[in-house]
Amino acid sequence: MPLILAVALFMENMDATVISTALPAIAADIGTSPITLKLALTTYFVALAIFIPVSGWMADRFGAKRVFRFALGVFVVGSIFCAMSNSLLEFVLSRFVQGMGGAMMVPVARLVLVRATAKNDLVGAMAWLTVPALIGPLVGPPVGGFITTFISWHWIFLINVPIGLAGIWLAGRVLPEIESPPPGRIDSKGFVLAALAASGVVFGLSVVSMPALPPAVGGATLLIGIVAAIAYLRHARRAAAPLLDLRLLANPVLKVAILGNALFRIGSGAVPFLLPLMFQIGFGLSPFQSGMLTFVSAFGAIGMKFLAQRTLRLAGFRSVLVVTTLMSALLIGFHGFFAPDTPYAVILVVLVGSGLMRSLFFTSANALVFAEIDHRDASQTTALSAVTQQISVAIGVAVAGLLLEAHGVFTGETLGLSAFSWAFFTVGFITAISVVPFLALAATAGQGVSGHVVRPRPEDPPSVK
Repeated sequence: MPLILAVALFMENMDATVISTALPAIAADIGTSPITLKLALTTYFVALAIFIPVSGWMADRFGAKRVFRFALGVFVVGSIFCAMSNSLLEFVLSRFVQGMGGAMMVPVARLVLVRATAKNDLVGAMAWLTVPALIGPLVGPPVGGFITTFISWHWIFLINVPIGLAGIWLAGRVLPEIESPPPGRIDSKGFVLAALAASGVVFGLSVVSMPALPPAVGGATLLIGIVAAIAYLRHARRAAAPLLDLRLLANPVLKVAILGNALFRIGSGAVPFLLPLMFQIGFGLSPFQSGMLTFVSAFGAIGMKFLAQRTLRLAGFRSVLVVTTLMSALLIGFHGFFAPDTPYAVILVVLVGSGLMRSLFFTSANALVFAEIDHRDASQTTALSAVTQQISVAIGVAVAGLLLEAHGVFTGETLGLSAFSWAFFTVGFITAISVVPFLALAATAGQGVSGHVVRPRPEDPPSVK
């Protein structure tokens, strides 16, 4: 079952790495700049953030298996639209359609897995779910770079069609029909406020420094998003069944897991956007050469998946998350020292190590989210976790583009290697900040999932200091 569900993660991860590798070529073809195309990336994440909250309700209302298969179909249609796009507007709208499919297929896949898996098997199941998905980043950059360099970027989206159709067929044959409690009425007011908050904040950060639009447009959009977010917080406290139930954050372990994960993804989410651009614009490599470098981080990620459960059993969630956060931040910052004369062996070692650390972090943080919740809250927890993750990645891409543009404004230089160095140093620092929430975890946090046995200190409560 995890292997079938991983089809969704495979397509999403491969698509993200493919488009990052092809950004300069796509930008040249549709008449825009690579940095402006961050809108295509952030639009996808905005669509995820808007529709993920209703994915749990739809799974409960129509059946998780049916919604999962429908979502795969929407993602395939969006991929076809991307391949047919001839302008920035068409491409951005097509990415939004893709995001609508991704918003339902990945969270619903995780929901099916959580509901069908015993807690003591959850870490192993999460690892098996993610291993095939990591094949996407493994094959995405070299395949996408090869297609972009030697054929046409349009075909990087068309490869999703046979994969998605195979996933729809296999899901129909293999996935179980999982019973779920009947959902109540959907929180329509909460949906509107959450959608305005997510889109306003992300788009505001994305367009505030774009030369094609006055800065006031981005500032106004950002302000609308912040006001909507505040309004949603007030609404969620009063509603009987809010779209995203923030009362779940009363669970201290869940609160730490979601907050730390979100902060981490703001920093790490910028890397897939920055790295291919640096190799192609800063180093002068072709998309294929760039892809042949960036894909090696997936080797580290896949290797660590087989060690994640044993590592958590030996060290526990707190130690693993603290160490992986700091090591990931250090390695991301080290990207800023890359130069055309840096030996490829050094670059490869750093990228593999970075993949190892991020992989262990994501497996651990995602498992910790569900470590101390009731199965009845799995749907809401899935939506809350997924929304914060996607908004964080979108903010990371927006911040990365903002850093590149700001460097040009302050220095007067064209986009070059120094701009990427500045951006990597900054996002590495942002990643390091995410260690703060994890320092509040007790050594016993999530031990029912990790299997880590430790005698708690008398002054510590069960989950947090």
